[in-house]
Amino acid sequence: MGPGTAVDWALLEEDLFTSSIISLLHSHRQSSVCYTSCSRNCVLGDWLKFEDSWSIIINFVNASLKSTARVLVLTNWMMNSMTIRKLVSCVILDLDGTLVNTDGIASEVLKVYLVRYKKKWDGREALKIVGKTPIEAAAAIVEDYGLPLSKEDLLSEISPMFSDQWCKLKALPGAYRLIKHLRGHGVQMALASNSPRASIEEKISYHPTWKESFTAIIAGDEVKAGKPAPEIFLEAAKKLSIDPSKCLVIEDSLSGIAAAKAADMEVVAVPSLPKQSHLYTAADEVINSLLDLRPEKWGLPPFEDWIDGTLPLEPWHIGGPVTKGYGRGSKVLGIPTANLSVEGYATVLSEHPAGVYFGWAKLSNRGFYKMVMSIGWNPYFDNTEKTIEPWLLHKFDEDFYGEELHLVIVGYIRPEANFPSLESLIAKIHEDGKIAENALELPLYAKYKDETYFKSIHNNHL
Repeated sequence: MGPGTAVDWALLEEDLFTSSIISLLHSHRQSSVCYTSCSRNCVLGDWLKFEDSWSIIINFVNASLKSTARVLVLTNWMMNSMTIRKLVSCVILDLDGTLVNTDGIASEVLKVYLVRYKKKWDGREALKIVGKTPIEAAAAIVEDYGLPLSKEDLLSEISPMFSDQWCKLKALPGAYRLIKHLRGHGVQMALASNSPRASIEEKISYHPTWKESFTAIIAGDEVKAGKPAPEIFLEAAKKLSIDPSKCLVIEDSLSGIAAAKAADMEVVAVPSLPKQSHLYTAADEVINSLLDLRPEKWGLPPFEDWIDGTLPLEPWHIGGPVTKGYGRGSKVLGIPTANLSVEGYATVLSEHPAGVYFGWAKLSNRGFYKMVMSIGWNPYFDNTEKTIEPWLLHKFDEDFYGEELHLVIVGYIRPEANFPSLESLIAKIHEDGKIAENALELPLYAKYKDETYFKSIHNNHL
């Protein structure tokens, strides 16, 4: 099971005490959601008042002493539901930096454009333009770089450059999964972006099924004031016919979070810029990426794709000669890592959230090995650059610096985290290793330990 557990209603319907359980649920319902054939996967929070949770568990455990296994399933489900922060009825999503990697495109375009004025974009000003309307972002760039033109002229010159790049715009990890999940469970969604309508339409046109998944789309040029004003979110709630207090907003920018809170909505922040989470205190929850979202915390159907503490991913790969790292793997942690140079992989690294992943490693002269790896800044050591640090789950008698190492990443374990002590960090790394070791025995993951597959990805990379 993953972070949340769903009820197997088919099992319940076979049992004689189903009617008494459903009766109990209805008698304690908090929202207008009723038990029907189309709402069986709703989480318990749709019915329960939190203060009555324990009494309800006791009541229906006593109602069916003859069906212990089913009661355990239900009890587990109910215990998970008690972590609900607040019940929501819909989800409103931002687009740029939340669902798609617009920041990467923006950086590339600005690097090229600023050369005209002998200026260099280094990304330090990114926080000033994330979540802004196009004209606000243009104004910030003109001012910060002292450009000899108006914000309107800059926008006019740079807009075609952006339009040429939208076809390369990639969905952020977890975006397709989230939209498919919510749509599949009948959860209403709206898209609310500071971008103009034409820009939104162009961006989402490259992502099949997205447009029809949203009940409403609100653009920055369709409201009087964009984010951080609340109007764009209030308009979305109005079109969904849902009270603002029942809306969950997922945002990457500070201006978007301010707008959502001003609209009296719940907010999950997914910061698009690295090492900036401390700025997002206004959000109700801050997560590292969409992969870490737990819908059941908000009374929404949980994901059911976690397997033994791991989330299967579309495999991706990286490789190169093993290099000397920071010297802390074996010496400080007692865990020898086979470090890879990030040179040439900046784009790949930017596409994957900081966190712990696992998969298969192949050393050119030695064979296949299970591996778990971290991607990120390692907060405990406060790295200044994003790194890749694989741990091959095997005891080697000698170093293998310089050998070609190819990795296929097949799953995700957890987001990057800081730790209060070195001991707690080491313990967590070993826990990650055990999770990866066990998961890679599953056919779902074991199939990628394949010579032909590794040769094919290596040849494609070349």
